[in-house]
Amino acid sequence: MDLKNRPIWLFPVIAAVLAGLAAILLLTLSGQNPARSGSPGAAPVRMSGEADIGGAFTLVDQTGQTVTDADFAGRPMLIYFGFTYCPDICPTSLQVMAAALDRLPEAQRAQFQPLLITVDPERDTPEALASYVDSPAFPEGLTGLTGSEDQVREAARAYRVYYRRVEDDGTLAEYTMDHSSLIYLMGREGEFVEVFPHQATPDQIASRLQQFLENNPA
Repeated sequence: MDLKNRPIWLFPVIAAVLAGLAAILLLTLSGQNPARSGSPGAAPVRMSGEADIGGAFTLVDQTGQTVTDADFAGRPMLIYFGFTYCPDICPTSLQVMAAALDRLPEAQRAQFQPLLITVDPERDTPEALASYVDSPAFPEGLTGLTGSEDQVREAARAYRVYYRRVEDDGTLAEYTMDHSSLIYLMGREGEFVEVFPHQATPDQIASRLQQFLENNPA
């Protein structure tokens, strides 16, 4: 990786990722496998709830209303950072999120607030997000969030999300967005609980969500 050309804000992201990998390695060496996908209630990646991930944000939803993290207090959140022009990774991740939630009983499913936070605010206006999140393939009640470049940057920094614009003269879209693909599970007061990588299956995620609700009832 050519660090000289990376934005300054990316360095704490790299540090956080390396710290997370080190923690996972230590758990593995100590016999605590962080990826016990074959056992009930286990998730593909397990990280400490004390991780410095998440925090306050101020963004704009698909209706044009300004919202903050406080508007979702009391409900656990499933957060994905992506963009509407994404050809495959983002739609697949949101479909996996939807499939995981569909595996839960209705009363459990209704407790979670799914969120899509764009990393492409230039194109992802509230109107564009409104059309996108309404897809029946995506989670019911999915809320799309955008904002100014600074607002999106601050939200991404809080969640240690990597993203950058990549020029692409070979498409009508002119550019694409390179970004990390993770689903974040945040607790009822916005605290970090877990992160699911792109390879996580709906069954693995659903099992972990049920475990979370059992341990953290409303």
